[in-house]
Amino acid sequence: MKNKLVDRPPWTYTMQIQSLSQLKELFPESEYKSLTFSSGKYNWKQEGQRGGIMYVELDTSSLTASTVLAYLTFFVYNKKENKYFTIQDVEGKHFNAIRPVWGFPRVLPLDTFNDPKNGYVFEGDQCEFGVDVMVPLVNWEVVSFPNTPSKTKFSWTVKKFSKLKDHCYVSDKFIMGGKNGVIKLYPKGYTTTYSKSLSMFVFLADGETMKAVDNRYNYDTRTQGWGWYHFIYLDKLREAYLDKEDSLQVDIEFAVVSTTTSSP
Repeated sequence: MKNKLVDRPPWTYTMQIQSLSQLKELFPESEYKSLTFSSGKYNWKQEGQRGGIMYVELDTSSLTASTVLAYLTFFVYNKKENKYFTIQDVEGKHFNAIRPVWGFPRVLPLDTFNDPKNGYVFEGDQCEFGVDVMVPLVNWEVVSFPNTPSKTKFSWTVKKFSKLKDHCYVSDKFIMGGKNGVIKLYPKGYTTTYSKSLSMFVFLADGETMKAVDNRYNYDTRTQGWGWYHFIYLDKLREAYLDKEDSLQVDIEFAVVSTTTSSP
């Protein structure tokens, strides 16, 4: 636990009390609870706004896990300093259905808080409190870069190329950065616009998914693959790239420069 004075805290919830004396009269035996606010997909309430005691209560009806880890920071405005006295929980608290309330039984001594000379009660009978409830993200991502990028090469022989009649031909699967990939070849172009060209793309195999795509590498959102509509003109391909048996040799080589693992 640590405390300090800050200019403007990044709080989740703030509450201004217009009359502290009336609050004490209305709630002489119990603590005042704030309205419900949200943080980290959960609902909370701040309670205990009487200077010395501050707590946060989890609305257990919003629970989606057995336990919620949250880091608490409470704020009390000091009009004299025009700053916020903060008290921060550095270890975090585990909220659950059995223990839905956590906080600090002594944020400020009541004598210090109630004395207007100290600046916590100002303009007659006003005060201001706040709390920041920080729930760590459950999603995570780890990106690693190998010292020596691994290079992979895949070869595919397409036989009797000049007699191909189907619109698309698909290679066998190969491993591409931990994913299964395939080459899709369009011997008469992907569309009629490219009927004089060979179109070729690399796709993820059926059942494989990728969360993000880097568009620097010729990724096409229509085909959902990497490659080219116009890879080479067909007449030039027939002149220079088909062997004596009318076969086309397709090679792909790529280097895995980084890998990413993440939570679902």
